[in-house]
Amino acid sequence: MVSAKLYDGRLAVDIAGLKMQTPVTTASGTFGFGLEFTDFLDLEKVGAVCVKGTTLLPREGNKGQRAVETPSGMLNCVGLENPGSDYFLNETLPKLHKYDVPVIVNIAASSPEEYGELAHKLDVDGVDAVEINISCPNVKQGGIAFGTCPDSAAAVVEQVKNILPNCYYQTSPNVTSITEMALAVENAGTDAISLINTLIGMKIDIERQRPVLGNITGGLSGPAVRPVAVRMCYEVAQKVHVPIIGMGGIETAKDAVEFFLCGASAIAVGTANFRNPCIAETISHGILDYMNRHGYNKLTDMIGAALPEGSFALRSDRKE
Repeated sequence: MVSAKLYDGRLAVDIAGLKMQTPVTTASGTFGFGLEFTDFLDLEKVGAVCVKGTTLLPREGNKGQRAVETPSGMLNCVGLENPGSDYFLNETLPKLHKYDVPVIVNIAASSPEEYGELAHKLDVDGVDAVEINISCPNVKQGGIAFGTCPDSAAAVVEQVKNILPNCYYQTSPNVTSITEMALAVENAGTDAISLINTLIGMKIDIERQRPVLGNITGGLSGPAVRPVAVRMCYEVAQKVHVPIIGMGGIETAKDAVEFFLCGASAIAVGTANFRNPCIAETISHGILDYMNRHGYNKLTDMIGAALPEGSFALRSDRKE
């Protein structure tokens, strides 16, 4: 855990027992395993490092073009390319141990049982929490994505929570009711909710008259999705009693503050890392400037300030 108290502890947050010196984390899939960024950013100056999606066995990912820029964002269909859990545990995690920063492992699988098996492997020192990635199809349910079915999502959470003491659920925005999904995984035992994952989109090459991405569709991220993410955070924060990690198009401290005011206890920076690998630290400084201007002594004092009075679930019974 982080021992040094940056910012005199004013930005410190506790996400279901995971203590972070700053509320700014890195979104999975946009920060590699963290080690790739050490030439640009001191990892000990972020709240936590969330590594890219990790699966039980190595994955090659999707074929064809995997990413394309769009107005105010990007589409990607990487397909969870990663070297697998054994490589992460034997090669990557020991290197991350050199840094005094919490490590969150984003995990993906194709059945609740496989999620459980992966959780067993990651039940080791140095893995401070796991974030359940629901972008893979649920093979046992005929291709239905875990993230669009409350019962399937709850089943995955129960499998992981039975093994690991600290698990977060990453919600998909591609659902009819985000609050229904959030309540389902909260009831299943998730310790926190990360929202949102990417929206489904696509781009056509009008000269070739074909989809640009090899996978046809991809996940839309970047500033274009931020209003959707803020709205969903606003809605979910009024219903659940577990901490929220807000994400989706955050590029500046002002963006981050929107999420805090809507009830998020921490935020994750994603696509912005590609353009500015130091952005996580920059945002932390900006949050502190905002707090100084508005008279907040601690970050926790402003969480949920924009929600209707009496509606915020951050009460004495909230799991923090």
